[in-house]
Amino acid sequence: MPLAFLTGGTGFVGSHLAEALLAQGYTVRCLVRKDLKWLKGLPIEPVWGGMDDRDTLATACKDVDEVYHVAGLTRSKYWSDFVEANVNATTRLLDVLRQTTPQVRKIVVTSSQAASGPSETPLSEEAPMRPLSQYGKSKALMEEAIHPYLRDLPITIVRPPSVYGPREADIFTFIQSVNRGFCPIVGEGNVPQLNLVYVRDLVAGMIQAAHSDRTSGETYFLGSEDYSWHQIRDTVAYALQKKPFTLHVPVGFVAPLGVLLETIAGWFGKYPPLNREKAKEAQHVWRLSIQKARDHFGYHPATPLYQGMKETVEWYRAHKWL
Repeated sequence: MPLAFLTGGTGFVGSHLAEALLAQGYTVRCLVRKDLKWLKGLPIEPVWGGMDDRDTLATACKDVDEVYHVAGLTRSKYWSDFVEANVNATTRLLDVLRQTTPQVRKIVVTSSQAASGPSETPLSEEAPMRPLSQYGKSKALMEEAIHPYLRDLPITIVRPPSVYGPREADIFTFIQSVNRGFCPIVGEGNVPQLNLVYVRDLVAGMIQAAHSDRTSGETYFLGSEDYSWHQIRDTVAYALQKKPFTLHVPVGFVAPLGVLLETIAGWFGKYPPLNREKAKEAQHVWRLSIQKARDHFGYHPATPLYQGMKETVEWYRAHKWL
């Protein structure tokens, strides 16, 4: 059986990737810092430790066929945290692989659409990178830091857009709001504004990218379709069997709202999903093209939005999130 090493396996996307790899007959080795979380009960091989420990990484990388680097930081007040988690941790892993496992068949590194920046038309991978948030800038910096390693290692970079599905906790806040009968939408909401991918389609695409001989040294958007907020609202409402009141928030209000929510949450030691950094991105249109991935390795996100949302809502209800 092929052996895959997975970072970030205890998280949302990583746990779904672990399940998909196991279903395809892989032996899956996962880096685990403290708690197995969503990996509990799965027949994975844990390696206990963090991305900051080279010896732990060397142990985890021993004799692996494929590496999936999903670990990263999406939310923090501090730029230094993003650099350490998203840039330094990635180059540390690649250093270890270059030194200990140069024969590795493929390394799939997870970046983000946030690294590319917004676009009102379907964006290609070749477009100049114009990230807005600290998170997006750190992912762009990570991609730049990977370039010197491409001479020695078979690396593929994937850029997911917004990802939804069971276990997801950020888009969940929107679904929770609709469930309570209230739907905030930035702007008019009636034009394509956001690319959204179901998590199981995303991880299937990541494995496809790893299996293809054509993907080394390449970067791919792994999204689905561009949706309007009205489409997303209506699909979520149908899955929930709710009729929410829609509040259209003017674009100019988003930035001060992010500051306000971050300030209030800070009084309670929290950092909210809509903060001043996220507000920078929420004011814009985020469209992309997956044509390159279709052409190079047959990427095909097959889950319709209504089906993915139905499965997601069912999971939230089964696990008492709703």
